[in-house]
Amino acid sequence: MQPHRLTRDEARRLVVRAQLLDADRPGDVVEVAEQLGYVKIDPTATIAPCEHTVLWSRIGWSYEAGQLKKAVEQDRLLFEFDGAFRPVSLLPLMRPEMKEWPRRESTRQWLEANSRFRADVLARLRAEGPMPASAIPDTAEVSRPPDGWSGSNQVPHMLDFLLRQGEVAIAGREGRHRVWDLAERVYPADLPEIGAEEAAVMHEERSLRSSGIARIHRHWSGVGRTTGEPAVVEGVSTAYRVDPEALAALRDDDGGRVAFLNPYDSLLFDRRRLEELFEFTYVLEQFKPALQRVYGYFAHPILLGDRFAGMLNAEVDRKEGMLRVIAVHEFLPFEAEETEMVRAEIDELAAWLGVGVTGLP
Repeated sequence: MQPHRLTRDEARRLVVRAQLLDADRPGDVVEVAEQLGYVKIDPTATIAPCEHTVLWSRIGWSYEAGQLKKAVEQDRLLFEFDGAFRPVSLLPLMRPEMKEWPRRESTRQWLEANSRFRADVLARLRAEGPMPASAIPDTAEVSRPPDGWSGSNQVPHMLDFLLRQGEVAIAGREGRHRVWDLAERVYPADLPEIGAEEAAVMHEERSLRSSGIARIHRHWSGVGRTTGEPAVVEGVSTAYRVDPEALAALRDDDGGRVAFLNPYDSLLFDRRRLEELFEFTYVLEQFKPALQRVYGYFAHPILLGDRFAGMLNAEVDRKEGMLRVIAVHEFLPFEAEETEMVRAEIDELAAWLGVGVTGLP
């Protein structure tokens, strides 16, 4: 078929709406996860941990952290996997790949060499789970060297590998620590069985739905050459695929609003798409030396409608009970109405956090 021809404005609106950042806010945690496909987990909390700011930026003032915990640990409508909370509806699409994991020979060899250790971990969970990794003895016969992220204890490695194989699952968290159990006691028992090819197609369709419009790249977008329909964006040479349902609904767009995006927000993941569609070059300065930072250690991009208008550098001072606004960087000078909208959103953020605001002129 002939590709759809879109302006950058139309392409941006598709992305904003698919990412639930338009004026029509979603109603709850599960609705957000179903649409986005995942909610990233990260503990960096200059304002709040990633999973909570992602949900607040969509749902707004009515979101409370306990809603996420309930959806994961009580209702079992979300599950934790690979550093993110995901909707259970995705699990059947992931299971064929779990059955084939691992593909890397070195990982296969490590698991084979530690078959007794594997059995020990599963037996401990079956008899005493759920429990944190710290409660499981390390009986590994062959160790993996420290990789900069984990120490010499082999239990976290084994649990992560068993998670990827679908044998164990994260049952919840105690603070920031994961609690593990057998997958059969965490995941629903009545999930449908879907073949590998069909699951891959369905997974790509879900990825495109969460993007609205995506470039063809299995890692950065999860979208292949046959997913959705082809699209050409004015002034952009990259081939894109567009969700036809999102395209059909574009005329019903209710407009945008102000949103502060956590640096690990899913909208920011594909940096090339950000540059091509939003003309926004985003650099996370968290790992830069202080003197090289322009906007701040963990500054949050400010989405104003369908364009990135600036960066919010702010942090919560819990001792003083204040959201301290260090700077609001404007890429172009805000109009008076835009300034008012951004300040109102800062007030909303502080109210959600239960603190006051300081630092605004």
